[in-house]
Amino acid sequence: MGLNWRYSLSDALISNVLLGLFCFVLIAIFSYYQPRGSNRSYRFIFTLGLAVLYTILLRLTLRYALGNTDAYHDFLYKSIPVRFIISLLVMAFVTMLNWMWTLLRDQKEQEERRNHAEQLVKDAELAKLRQQLQPHFLFNSLNSISALAGSRPNEARKMIQQLSDFLRGTLKKDEQQNVEFKEELEQLKLYLEIEKVRFGHRLSVDIDVPDETLGMHIPPLLLQPIVENAIKFGLYDTVDEILIRISTYAKNGLLHVKVENPFDAKTQLASKGTGFGLSSVQRRLFLLYSRNDLMVTEKNGNQFISILRIPQG
Repeated sequence: MGLNWRYSLSDALISNVLLGLFCFVLIAIFSYYQPRGSNRSYRFIFTLGLAVLYTILLRLTLRYALGNTDAYHDFLYKSIPVRFIISLLVMAFVTMLNWMWTLLRDQKEQEERRNHAEQLVKDAELAKLRQQLQPHFLFNSLNSISALAGSRPNEARKMIQQLSDFLRGTLKKDEQQNVEFKEELEQLKLYLEIEKVRFGHRLSVDIDVPDETLGMHIPPLLLQPIVENAIKFGLYDTVDEILIRISTYAKNGLLHVKVENPFDAKTQLASKGTGFGLSSVQRRLFLLYSRNDLMVTEKNGNQFISILRIPQG
């Protein structure tokens, strides 16, 4: 263009520094005000206005700083349209990046709010499920204590102490924090001791838990409603003795827990289904793991079998 290196370098330096300042102003303005909806066309209008202002200010600056020769003055005049187009493209690109960043930020915030709301709903539903289970068991236990208080006061006192220990353990459990299976098993044994006071010799429990599964993890208080369901369908409609089997094993990164109890398919209680206890366990597992295949029930002759599969890790 007939300019020496001094004019070229000075022109480039002034042009780019001034363009950078305008881009910074553009970002600063959009950080405080983001047109939305029908006002989005304001971005283009504002960018166009800044490009025009930049071109005018750049021409004045360059004429004052470098326009002391006819050759440079002629070059500056001819290059103004190109400078305007370049500045408009750069500012439009900056505006687009700023808009995309703002859009992604808003989407992320909306997603976080939605996830937080869903988690609150999930926590509320989990708490509701536990609150629905606890009164049912508590009322049964209090009725048994009332029946024992007159005839067998020692057993009533024992049952009160066991009930106190059981309820103290349940209050300490965090719904979102899994516990080791051995801890859950100890809590289950407390529950079974209470039930054995209620039903006496009619209730027998066989627990087969290998040592390798004791350190695995399980959501707290998950087994009690299953065993309660087994006692209900095994004892409530018969006067005979029953045996409930509880066994565990590890397979494919899952803790398998099997609960077996006898039942009579012809009785009215068994014909009503598996009860609220099992449906609540199924719902809890879905809320915690987003899977519907972690609990299965099956009937094998006169045995009703409930199987839990608890993911590890």
